[in-house]
Amino acid sequence: MLKACACSPKPQPSRLSNRRTRRDDCTVTTTSSTQAPDLTQWPPLSTERSAAGQALVEWAATTNAALPRLCLLRGGRSSGKSHLLAWFLTGAASDPATTVHAAVPAQGMITDAIAWEMGRQLGYGPLPPHRLREHVAADPRALLLLLPDLHLAGRGPADQPDSNSQKIVDELVLPLLQLPHVRAVIETGEATLLADEDHHEVDLGGLPFPGVELTDDTQLSVAALRATIPATPDGRPIWSQAPSHSRDHILDAAVDAGDRRAVSSLLADPGFLLHGSVAAITAALRSPTTKAPDGLRPIWEQVAPQLSSVEHSDSQRAALLHAASLGVSPSLSKYLRPLAEQHHWSATWAQHGRPASAQVQLPQGGGLVVSDLLGRLHQHDPATGARTGMLPAPTALRPSGIAASSTDALLILDEAGALHPVTADEDGLAATVLGHIASHHGQASLTTGTQQPTAIGSCPHSPLAAIGDANGCVHLWSLTEYRPVPQSSRVHTQPVTAVTCLQLSEVELDFVVSAALDGSLHLWDTSQAPMGTPLDQRPALVTALASAATPIGPVLAAAWDDQEIHLWHLMNGTARVLPLLYRCNSLTLTSTGQLTIGGPDGLQAIQLNLDQL
Repeated sequence: MLKACACSPKPQPSRLSNRRTRRDDCTVTTTSSTQAPDLTQWPPLSTERSAAGQALVEWAATTNAALPRLCLLRGGRSSGKSHLLAWFLTGAASDPATTVHAAVPAQGMITDAIAWEMGRQLGYGPLPPHRLREHVAADPRALLLLLPDLHLAGRGPADQPDSNSQKIVDELVLPLLQLPHVRAVIETGEATLLADEDHHEVDLGGLPFPGVELTDDTQLSVAALRATIPATPDGRPIWSQAPSHSRDHILDAAVDAGDRRAVSSLLADPGFLLHGSVAAITAALRSPTTKAPDGLRPIWEQVAPQLSSVEHSDSQRAALLHAASLGVSPSLSKYLRPLAEQHHWSATWAQHGRPASAQVQLPQGGGLVVSDLLGRLHQHDPATGARTGMLPAPTALRPSGIAASSTDALLILDEAGALHPVTADEDGLAATVLGHIASHHGQASLTTGTQQPTAIGSCPHSPLAAIGDANGCVHLWSLTEYRPVPQSSRVHTQPVTAVTCLQLSEVELDFVVSAALDGSLHLWDTSQAPMGTPLDQRPALVTALASAATPIGPVLAAAWDDQEIHLWHLMNGTARVLPLLYRCNSLTLTSTGQLTIGGPDGLQAIQLNLDQL
């Protein structure tokens, strides 16, 4: 703990220095920028901590490339480290130079859990460590990360890497610090973590701060923790009513005690899977010696990133776990179905691990057509997901989008940006119409070099298709009537990433919704000019769009690359957010509210509760 320092430094400019200064038990590296943040705008800090506080602020505010990008906060137990970090986090937002972009407490966490939460806070969604680094590498911001209690990280069996915080250093911290625009403040206590790395240091000493009581670290047994959990008359735990400490630590207690029977019993309990610690369950399942129900490991690997969010309700957690268990664990999915169906969405079928690159809902009840990664076109029963046949397709085609004018006439956008008609009758009207559309855009791409198609979407209720291009324009076509040119409009200033169209026959209006690389989402009523204000704009990309006229009105679904689906009721503007289990590059939406999600991780259908929307 930091003892009373001999002086309380005044915030004043000085030259950058890398020397360490010793004040009683307070060791800091004195650094400052030519214009330090105004600490009068920050919360008050005690005299005993003021030297360390200013040192931390000056390091964060200094942009000199010679300064280490790693700051270690060291000190003994209850020395005031957490208080200092809380003070810094509270005040840091008052100055752009000290803004913290992600702060993830590491105590009891494993590498994946820290990456999931850091990805959420940075706006990428929950990502595994390697994908988090890829996103951070592409992020144009100069990022400041805060990682309290790294020395207390780790979970699971002692013989597994996840039990040691060194794994977090090796697989997450060091890879991120290799990126020149990333800096980090990391609390390491009295541990030697990262001591060999080039770093700035703030040391609060080894003695407890006056007035701070040491906490009792006594570990309760499995039996003692279970005794705190309410139970049904027949003895089954009621996890939703259990104290949070008991839910979070009972599996740890069983693992630490080597009680394999208790571990297996907890992992076989669906209620515990819904309410227990996601990090603890993940760490336990990573151990090959842990006995788990059949199928639980792949289910958990898929669902854990989303379940780790503290914002989900019980019914949302049930809906997520039910969706991941479909087709993998019939008993678990059956158990969870009643609770999942109380939510505003629930999964109806899933084909995990069967990648999909594009999909389209055929007109006249013709079912669902899905392209796999090899360009093969499979027909599916929308109610069950079962494959019912195949459609012929050119062998070299790699679809990124599909529109359909009939059950045997498709317009396909391949990943190279070319349009291809696929029809049963090469001399029929459909071949003429679709061929003209493909030829029109092919010639425009060659002529201007900026009108190459980048997205295609269709209307589930009428033979319309919308095509977005690299110039930010959107073009509306009829797929059954020959038209020399489309109805076109410059909707975006950036290339279009996704597009959908919707015809509302009762009001005789056609709508086009499109998204672009700048994260904007625009609505275009084709009877007038596009709306100047985006329907939405976020620091993420829309990867797929779908729309449909439903009994409650027109509904739009947008999949974003931060693993969220946003649903809009287009007439009243209300919106819902759905967490995504899959990376999504294609969507279809039916008038009854069935949303089919496709991407490199598989294909899945969920039923929206339209009344709740």
